[in-house]
Amino acid sequence: MSLDQTASAPARPRVSPVLVGRTAELEALVRTVLKTPSLVVIDGEAGVGKSRLVRELAADPALAGTPVLIGHCEHLQEPLPLAPVLDVLSHHADLVPPGDYNPIVGALAPLVPELGDRLPPPPPELADQGAARHRVFRAATELLDRMGPAVLVLEDVHWAESSTFDFLTFLAAHQPPGLCIVLTLRSGGAPLPVRESFARAASGPPLALSLRPLDPAGVGELAGRILGTPVSAAFAASLHERTGGIPFVAEEVLGTLHETPLPDDGAHHDDVLTDLAVPTALRDVVLGRLDGVAEGTREVLGVASVLDHPVDVDLIAEVTGLPPADVVAALVDAITAGLLHEQDGQVRFRHVLAEQIVYDALPTPTRRLLHRTVARAIEEREGPRPVARLAHHYQRAGDVTRFVGYAEDAADLAVTHGDDAHAARLLVQAMATDLPTEQRLRLAVKLGRAAVDGLAHIEAVPLLQQLLATEALPGDVRGELRFALGRLIRQQGLADAGYREIEQALPDLAENPALLARALAILAAPETVADRPMAVHAARGEQARDAARRSGATDVGLAVRIADASLLIEQGSPDGWALVERLLADDALSAYPREHARACVNWAQAALHVGHVRRAERLLAEGRRVVAAAEYLRVTDVIELVAAAVDCSAGRWSDLAGRAHELVVRRPGYDAASLDDHLLHGIMLAASGGTQEAVAHFTALVEDAARVGAVWPLLAGRSALARLLLTLDDVEGSARQADLAVAAARQKGNWVWAAEPMLCLVDALVAQGRTAEARAHVEELAAGLGVVDAPLAHAALLSCRAVVAHADGDGVAAVGLLREARAVVADAGLRHEESRVVERLGGWLAEDGDAEGATLLVEALRGYGGRAATNDVARVTRTLRRHGLPVPYPWRGGRRSNGLGLSGREREVALLAAQGRTNRQIAADLFLSPRTVESHVRNALRKLGCSSRADLAVHLLADAGEDRAAAAG
Repeated sequence: MSLDQTASAPARPRVSPVLVGRTAELEALVRTVLKTPSLVVIDGEAGVGKSRLVRELAADPALAGTPVLIGHCEHLQEPLPLAPVLDVLSHHADLVPPGDYNPIVGALAPLVPELGDRLPPPPPELADQGAARHRVFRAATELLDRMGPAVLVLEDVHWAESSTFDFLTFLAAHQPPGLCIVLTLRSGGAPLPVRESFARAASGPPLALSLRPLDPAGVGELAGRILGTPVSAAFAASLHERTGGIPFVAEEVLGTLHETPLPDDGAHHDDVLTDLAVPTALRDVVLGRLDGVAEGTREVLGVASVLDHPVDVDLIAEVTGLPPADVVAALVDAITAGLLHEQDGQVRFRHVLAEQIVYDALPTPTRRLLHRTVARAIEEREGPRPVARLAHHYQRAGDVTRFVGYAEDAADLAVTHGDDAHAARLLVQAMATDLPTEQRLRLAVKLGRAAVDGLAHIEAVPLLQQLLATEALPGDVRGELRFALGRLIRQQGLADAGYREIEQALPDLAENPALLARALAILAAPETVADRPMAVHAARGEQARDAARRSGATDVGLAVRIADASLLIEQGSPDGWALVERLLADDALSAYPREHARACVNWAQAALHVGHVRRAERLLAEGRRVVAAAEYLRVTDVIELVAAAVDCSAGRWSDLAGRAHELVVRRPGYDAASLDDHLLHGIMLAASGGTQEAVAHFTALVEDAARVGAVWPLLAGRSALARLLLTLDDVEGSARQADLAVAAARQKGNWVWAAEPMLCLVDALVAQGRTAEARAHVEELAAGLGVVDAPLAHAALLSCRAVVAHADGDGVAAVGLLREARAVVADAGLRHEESRVVERLGGWLAEDGDAEGATLLVEALRGYGGRAATNDVARVTRTLRRHGLPVPYPWRGGRRSNGLGLSGREREVALLAAQGRTNRQIAADLFLSPRTVESHVRNALRKLGCSSRADLAVHLLADAGEDRAAAAG
């Protein structure tokens, strides 16, 4: 973000600008309020949003002109009689009309001085206090009648004193016809004293609205509204866990982010919440409740906060020495006070922050003693020891020796269960202590193994780097640590640095053939680094096979064969697919789920690189099945990216723009998958977004890929940028980017990767009149490719030859070559590529006056339209008009007026929906409720006669693209 953007950015709201998660309750409330006389009781725990619902009611357009009179019951030691009602009358004196009143109304004059000039004089005092109170009730009821139609809201009636309840009983029996009475109160307290009188009211029983905490999705929407950007599911889940879904608590936590610098990607990583200070307002609320319970309850709550676990009555009794019955009584007291609650049959703190506040209130020596006491009590229990829990307690108790011992045991156990991430976290914590060298190295080796699959590179990399730089390590240990470090650096997206680190590890791994084979197999992968030719990768593959044979380990042999297959596929060798089929049929692969999962994902990516979409789909389906069964976290995230890339190539673009955007938002840093995320997002921008934004996006992608040395996103990014620049008539820029991409593929020695950028280069050279140079490049490509099993490369070579033939005036040969190219991409399932070939073929035939040209251009138009590829639709539309050909519906007749009757807001929402944005994303962008967005989308579909969002894209995005093109021209 630039300095100017930062300076002009609006401040984030401290509360959500729109009501979240209460749409149904608000609609029911409005309906009831409009049907006077009526009664409503809204209950829910503190902070759940009762007052916010009332504010939304007051602002609802349906109540325009209807006063909403709000009075508050105060939590006072000596509450004033009838205070909330008198408060309403005094603050809304302007609504009391002058006129003839029953003389009894004068009884309010001394109580509400603000009404003195409008009311009759006070009647004579009565000796009977009951009669005097009855007179005041009658007077207040008459005034409320005169002020109506109106809504009387009394907030927090759980704090009301007896006279207010008596008045409500009277009012329910004598309710004015134009008055709705709304009460809010906390749930879980004593029964409402007016419950029976409200149930017997002449207006009928009250509407009962019980507000519950928000679910994780609701908390995520609330956070997005406050932070001004959609948040990740992980962020929402973490915030929900910390706040229990209570909106007030969530808003207070998010409010602390106003005082804490929030990274640009902070709303997509749950760890930004971990170290936030507990909000002061929330701390005061919890400590106030804690002060209000008995001493024994505070003691029990203190132990419960140390347990960091669902409440265990027997364990608390053992630690405190209290009888279990007394512990249960204390827990009931804490539930009544709102500090604990029941969930899934267990007693827990109301939310994580309440537990933290109670825990922090304990003196440090007390906390340490309780942790030690709890740990020893757990150790003495029969059965398997919960080693991770014991590690936690001994760490908090300050017992380093026992903590490290249990942490290592817990990490070992986590690895056996496949939870490498948890193992890595435990080992990182253990290594942060002062340890003997031997123990430190043992833990470091375990950390290196766990961190790779546990995705803990951020924490583990500096630890391993420090060890390698400062410790005199045995060769085998140094080799294993350096190998792990190289893999972790690659996970961070530093492809070249990670590759070189693994290369450095090879000499130290010589006596460990299993690890050596795995290291060499990684070095055999060609798509990660730019400056190693294919011959080097092939040599590494041969070395890996030799090391695998020496190791004799089945899983190592599998890993090497998997890498062999990937290397062959990337070069377009049919032998690669034969090896894949043999491995998939081998029972040994199924016996190692992680190897199986990695294989499917790696092969699917390689298949996409060369254009085998259908094979990628089959492998992806297999990979999903294995990943789900193995719960393999490391691959789970990559699966989503590969699935999006498969859908992109296969032409399934419904919501793909939104998915691509979310992938980029989720991984804003340049880790191992981030460059591919950005490539996909750029493709979507180029097809249906702002073209200049897409140019800037691809430029940044290319710069970052070059910086980290990752050849595949670098080649694909330059190729995509070259193609985009060509459509923008920047022929020179297109030729430069395409030439750089071809040169990189030439240096790599893989002509399969050179084919797509070569087509862009040939187009640019021919456009510059440099046909002879283009022809020479095409012949170089043909010689380099030979016979390959790579549909993208095959089709690109055919198209290159067609472009040169067309430039030479041999139209028949050019058309024949393009028809052949179309058959190749169609057979491979490359739908968007097929549309491009069809567009080119149709344009050439239209130039020659061939009627088939119009048919093919319309076919391309409909293909692009079905994918909401706005810029492509606009380009084909201009081609049709340039040749004097009619543009079929929905583009007939030029620009349509405002989307056939769409309102400005409907059109704005509809355009975003057509671009693949979800209702929730649109709501966050435009600060609307998801329900409002849903309504606008539904109206747009109806007005335009569309049956789906894809159809909506066909109607709307073409015009948007034409408008942008006209403006650019």
